Amino acid sequence: MSGLETGLLAAAVLLGALTQRATGLGFALVAAPFLVLVAGPTAGVALSNALSGTLCALVLARTWRQALWRQVALLAVPALLAVPLGVLVVRSLPEGPLLIAVGTLSVAAVLVVAVGRRRELLPGRGSAAVAGALSGFMNATAGVGGPMVTAYAVSRHWPLPVFIPTAQATLLLVNVASLAGKGLPSLGVVGWVVSGVALVAGIVAGEAVGSRLGAARGLRLVIAVALAGGVAAVVRGLAAL
Repeated sequence: MSGLETGLLAAAVLLGALTQRATGLGFALVAAPFLVLVAGPTAGVALSNALSGTLCALVLARTWRQALWRQVALLAVPALLAVPLGVLVVRSLPEGPLLIAVGTLSVAAVLVVAVGRRRELLPGRGSAAVAGALSGFMNATAGVGGPMVTAYAVSRHWPLPVFIPTAQATLLLVNVASLAGKGLPSLGVVGWVVSGVALVAGIVAGEAVGSRLGAARGLRLVIAVALAGGVAAVVRGLAAL
């Protein structure tokens, strides 16, 4: 891994951790497309799963008392059932098409977040199954399972203090399942150390700036950075064809 790639890795992980701690969402959206550019589609998504799962566990350790555990179960069960399909897609597609798929799903996830914050995208009794299944598939394929959980939460009008731990618990289970199907990526000692330090620094920074950043500005930051990363992944995939 070159110096530029190491720097990009650190920046992506730090910014992703900061936004997720401050807003409850953002790590996978921000970091996953750039991790794919650094490590390739298969290893990049697996790395996103590993770091996102770690971040979810760390945030959940501080916020678990306000989680809606019944809602976690309603979302996690269909998500876990859909993970094997996402793993199959990752194993079947060559690098170019997989990069395009990852980038396209990342952009779609950004659009879900952008549109879903203003309207109820998932009303109805069966919406938890739909949101969970799409979250599991998108998480295993592109590392972006959070937006469908967010769309469901918006439709249920969850306040932020409830949304944060409920989303972390759901995504922790989904990331563990995704890693179980794909295994940990071969990143090297330096890569793992850089990722770990950036993750912790992002959490600390997120706690410090969360109240000052504000939900609206935080969401705009997530959308802008995530959209750029998704488009970059699609472009690189097209170039690899």
